[in-house]
Amino acid sequence: MPVEVRCANDGSGYRCTVEVSDASGKSHHVVRASAKDVERWSRGRSVEQLVGDSFAFLLEREPKESILKEFDLALIRRYFPEYDGA
Repeated sequence: MPVEVRCANDGSGYRCTVEVSDASGKSHHVVRASAKDVERWSRGRSVEQLVGDSFAFLLEREPKESILKEFDLALIRRYFPEYDGA
């Protein structure tokens, strides 16, 4: 499932727009990633790669329509404690 991620620095971290496409259409999301979360989870990846990999993690567990439209990256752990930056 194609996931397109664009991120911009917002001063305290990053604000990313994410578009997920499949045969049934597209969904759009906004993900905020604090500098601390990027440092903790990026492991050498860009912010775009981190967020893209995190969406792949989510999409393995739920349909795109179930993913919140706007959230902080760290919120994933509340729903999926096994999440560690995908």
